[in-house]
Amino acid sequence: MSRKPIIAGNWKMNLLQSEAKDLFEGIKGFVKDYTAVELPTIVIAPVFTSLAAVETVKCDCGCGGNKINIAGQNCHWEKSGAYTGEVSVEMLADAGCSYVIIGHSERRQYFSETDEMINKKAKAILAGGLIPIICCGETLEQREAGVTDSWISGQIKAALEGISSEDVAKSVIAYEPIWAIGTGKTCDSDEANRVIAMIRSVVKEVAGAEAADAIRILYGGSVKPSTIEEQMSKSDIDGALIGGASLKADSFNEIIAKTMKLTLAAK
Repeated sequence: MSRKPIIAGNWKMNLLQSEAKDLFEGIKGFVKDYTAVELPTIVIAPVFTSLAAVETVKCDCGCGGNKINIAGQNCHWEKSGAYTGEVSVEMLADAGCSYVIIGHSERRQYFSETDEMINKKAKAILAGGLIPIICCGETLEQREAGVTDSWISGQIKAALEGISSEDVAKSVIAYEPIWAIGTGKTCDSDEANRVIAMIRSVVKEVAGAEAADAIRILYGGSVKPSTIEEQMSKSDIDGALIGGASLKADSFNEIIAKTMKLTLAAK
């Protein structure tokens, strides 16, 4: 089946509110001349303090703001309580989010997030009517040890445990080899596609063929305008989760434009 591409920008811990608004305006100005049919699904994930600021410049007046989806960079699985420094799914929805990134390698590495925690977050996000972007990936040591497939398969099975096939189908997975995040190194496109095809086979195993065909699986790891065309030409890569190149409107817009070109050419 044909899956609509997703181009998602993870702004990480960058940009003050005024800077976030300016960047959003730069993306909004580019997408306003295109229809929702032409555009990939566009998602941007600002820091929590900028969610409301970015939401204020979205509107339905034809300026393009309503063509951009907002994501939280993380969440807690509980609705409320004594969890200092955390944010709930309901709070993210209230701030205008429709997606939430979970399981990013930086959260796993620096904040000791486990597969069990990520599974709880995925369930809470889906129960709250939002869409999880579930990250997975291997370290350089794991790749060199030849355990890439078994490691990532374990991450995916744990993240999707107890989630219905219908909810799996609407979710998003992002494969991000840890050794390629922010390093300038990019996983070979054929190898990235192979791993993503493997992930799709794991989804088929745990949630069925229909969910595996529907779920969108992105590649992340030093994605930039010069790499996106080759990546998006592969059979199982459904888009990109972009870090550094999403912090400048020109580069992010170029990635959107090249993705549109490939998508329209394939129709």
